[in-house]
Amino acid sequence: MFDFTIVFLGLLGGFAVGLLSGYFWFSKGKKISLQMQNQIREQETELRKLEHTLKEKQNDIKTAEHEARATAKEILSEAKIKAQEMESKLETHQARLEEKEKALDQKVQEVERQRGAVAKEQAAVAELQSELSDAAAAHRKALEDVAKLSEAEAKEQLAKELETEFATHFTEQIKRQRERMQAEYEEEAKSLMVEAMHRYASEVASESTATIVQLPSDDIKGKIIGKEGRNITTFEQVTGVDIIIDDTPGAIIISGFDLARRYVAKLAMEKLIKDGRIQPARIEEVVEKMKQEVGKMMLEFGKRATTELGISGYPQELLKIIGRLRFRTSYGQNILKHSVEMANIGRMLAEEIGADARTVVEGCLLHDIGKALDHEVAGTHVQIGVEICKRFKVRPEVIHCIEAHHEDVAIASPEAFVVAAVDAISGARPGSRKESLEAYIKRLRELEDAAKSFDGVQKAFAISAGREIRIFVDTEKVDDLQQVKLAKDITKKIEDELSYPGVIKVNVIRERRIIEQAT
Repeated sequence: MFDFTIVFLGLLGGFAVGLLSGYFWFSKGKKISLQMQNQIREQETELRKLEHTLKEKQNDIKTAEHEARATAKEILSEAKIKAQEMESKLETHQARLEEKEKALDQKVQEVERQRGAVAKEQAAVAELQSELSDAAAAHRKALEDVAKLSEAEAKEQLAKELETEFATHFTEQIKRQRERMQAEYEEEAKSLMVEAMHRYASEVASESTATIVQLPSDDIKGKIIGKEGRNITTFEQVTGVDIIIDDTPGAIIISGFDLARRYVAKLAMEKLIKDGRIQPARIEEVVEKMKQEVGKMMLEFGKRATTELGISGYPQELLKIIGRLRFRTSYGQNILKHSVEMANIGRMLAEEIGADARTVVEGCLLHDIGKALDHEVAGTHVQIGVEICKRFKVRPEVIHCIEAHHEDVAIASPEAFVVAAVDAISGARPGSRKESLEAYIKRLRELEDAAKSFDGVQKAFAISAGREIRIFVDTEKVDDLQQVKLAKDITKKIEDELSYPGVIKVNVIRERRIIEQAT
């Protein structure tokens, strides 16, 4: 009994559990089923929306397709119209081209016809020229037979007659043309030179042949002379200058033509006076030191000159030779200052006429470099200068300017012309140069004698301090043509035989006077 009850209870419990489990799963399945139904309904709603959207899209596509077809029809219609217009234009152009081609063919035919006519005319002209030449030859032969002269002799005789008959006329024409050209050239040259000189103004100071040394007292003059004149004799021997001690209070004069020697002597004398020990051995020592100082100064002068002119690359030996020009003079004009002045004026003129300014500047600076050594080396200062420049490898175009500035060789470049011109400008300025009265009178006399040596010259007068010579000729011996030739011959003789600074104007005057008396 007990066992059956337990079994029954166990079965009953199992049934209850199964019933509960079945209810649970049934409830859960029902919820799932409801959820699935809801999802299905949502998807069906979405599907209906999609179908509606699809129908709208299809309608839009149909509308767009309809519009595209209409637009395509319009474009096709316009294209057909334009094609018709282009075809019409092409036909019009084609017709015009055909007309032009026909006209061109007609012109070609006309040109060919004219060419043939011209050829016939040329042949006829050539035939006429041949006949004319033969007729002229026959006429010339007949004239030669009549005149008993050949053609060359007749031409020569005719030329002489024409020259005699029209000599005065041709002379006047030549004279007028030359005067007009000369006036134009002189006006242009004056304009350029005045502009250059206006842009550059330098001091005008001539060097003298004497230097004055101031003394602290006249008592020092005795020391300078020394016992039996030994001090002054030694000083003059080692310096190469003359010492003039006179009654001038508080000063002595150092005289000499070499500026460098006078400068050395001046420095040495001032050093000895300041030191107070004036004796032969001391004099020789001080003079030697001053020579070394002046040598350094020469190099410094050369550097200053090249720096001022913008020139670089010269070796020190050449700079020292350039600096020596500071102690050289020409007619009282300092050569280094003269060369620097020339370089500045020459640069301006070169820039105005389009010449090479650098070549002109170097040519002006070095044109008188031979004068630095002309008292030590044989030859003219031009030859010495050319050799110096060749030794230091100066450019050939600059060397040509040096060779030609006194026309020792023919001038072959514009730069050489400029150097020669500014040399004359710098040397001819009032106050730039001076000379002794005896040399001045001698130069004027030589100038007049050179002019009087020609046949037909009656009188010759040197005027304007030798810058011009006026020559009066005999009208019976010299005609107008000979007057021109005489002026050139006199000018050439002056250039070849005389030495003078600047430019000399040769003025040949032919004056004819006819006097009659009425009674």
